[in-house]
Amino acid sequence: MAIKSFRPITPSRRQMIVADFSVLSGSRPTKKLLAKRKQRAGRGGRGSITVRHRGGGAKRHIRLVDFGQYKLHVPGKVASIEYDPNRGAYIMLVVYKDGDKRYLLAPEGIKIGHDVIISERAAIKPGNRLKLTNIPTGITIHNIELSAGRGGQIVRGAGNSATLMAKENDYVTIKMPSSELRLVHKNCYASIGSVSNSEHNLITIGKAGRSRWMGIRPTVRGSAMNPVDHPHGGGEGKAPIGLKKGPKTPWGKKAMGVKTRRNKSTDKYILKRRVKKSRK
Repeated sequence: MAIKSFRPITPSRRQMIVADFSVLSGSRPTKKLLAKRKQRAGRGGRGSITVRHRGGGAKRHIRLVDFGQYKLHVPGKVASIEYDPNRGAYIMLVVYKDGDKRYLLAPEGIKIGHDVIISERAAIKPGNRLKLTNIPTGITIHNIELSAGRGGQIVRGAGNSATLMAKENDYVTIKMPSSELRLVHKNCYASIGSVSNSEHNLITIGKAGRSRWMGIRPTVRGSAMNPVDHPHGGGEGKAPIGLKKGPKTPWGKKAMGVKTRRNKSTDKYILKRRVKKSRK
């Protein structure tokens, strides 16, 4: 995949960087693999806004992507590689030997006509999905299960990949994209290769209008508000945050560096926590 920049004929064009989509098939999505996506504009079950800065945007359909292994031991062929507006990665339409069609996450380097299969044992090539116990160490993987039979839950974002580091007893050690070392049961499945669209992080939206097309509403800085509206508000001119304990949310909670992990029952599966990025 490559990215595309533009001649700076307008201020927004000067900044804009987009994907060139040259690897995509250009075909229409398969209707039976689409579902309606209701626009909720960041509102919860009570109708009040629970996530700010959401609303508007172009209408989308949900692509029903198969993250699990429902077509076990059935060979398939990649019919098309398509864009999914709900994720950064590309998806591929796989037509199986029995005539069934499924959307799967497209790995980097996959092309139309390639054969893929989901099996306990399969060839080690991008697109194939097999049990962790049958994957050699040092291989890059993605779409990894945490509980056997539940389907892939982690390493699904554009360009991401994990590495299978070691095998011991009933568990394998996986190095996550965040550098975290984690144990996963050997009977869980994972897909070979890294997720497609690796240059997704280089994309620059370029103008406010494109954000609105994506359903993102404007964000006002806290420092531009009044003291009654935000802990950062008030002061003359560009005032610093001025809080000893760091930046705050509009409701007075810590905004950065707060630990959010609460599931202590799975701490035993984490051998090494991710590397913390130092703030300057």
